[in-house]
Amino acid sequence: MVKITGQKAHKARLKRIRGAAMVREVGKAIFEAGEFLTKEAQISITTGSTSAKGKHVPSAPGTPPNNDSGHLADNIETHRTGDLTAESTSNAEYAAAHEFGNSRLPARPYMQPAADRTRPEAQAKVVRAVKRVVKGGTL
Repeated sequence: MVKITGQKAHKARLKRIRGAAMVREVGKAIFEAGEFLTKEAQISITTGSTSAKGKHVPSAPGTPPNNDSGHLADNIETHRTGDLTAESTSNAEYAAAHEFGNSRLPARPYMQPAADRTRPEAQAKVVRAVKRVVKGGTL
């Protein structure tokens, strides 16, 4: 006859995985990852060359835009869009033109490169949150 041990502990772990604590903790980690992306995008705009003495100095195509008034960087923000989703957006009127380019302006991406740089840490935050909840802890 085979004796199975650890059944109660395993059932408790499965219950935590499906429970509200998991949604809450993973949701926090996802939002924190979005905030990290937001800061990284803002830093990419505000670091380096800036416009001076009222004269605009454009950045090189393919690099983040230079900081002029701070409007572009100030309008990047993260919002929760659901229990397990968050969205980092750039809400300046000309944000998309800089990110993707248009007929008059070559792309000067800042959001996608920030997402690429922060992705490993974002994934690690979510993994740590899941492991914490499975073990019975919270943030």
